[in-house]
Amino acid sequence: MTEQQTHLASLLQQRQTLLDEITELNNQAGQKRELVLRALGAIEYLQQIGVTVPTAEEAPAPEAPAEEAAVEPEVVEPPAEG
Repeated sequence: MTEQQTHLASLLQQRQTLLDEITELNNQAGQKRELVLRALGAIEYLQQIGVTVPTAEEAPAPEAPAEEAAVEPEVVEPPAEG
């Protein structure tokens, strides 16, 4: 093979590789597009039925650690006999 033929063969192979990559990327983009549409549908549904995400001001305060929240048991004296 001449240098030009080798170059042409290389370019043809490169073209096929790039076309294969483009096809794969298009497939991935299509799958992502489907996921986005599903998420948008779910978001729209949840918003229509009144579900909201609490803002930072509405979010509940974090719970205190167990040590601070522990309550000592109440000691009950037995009734006096008599």
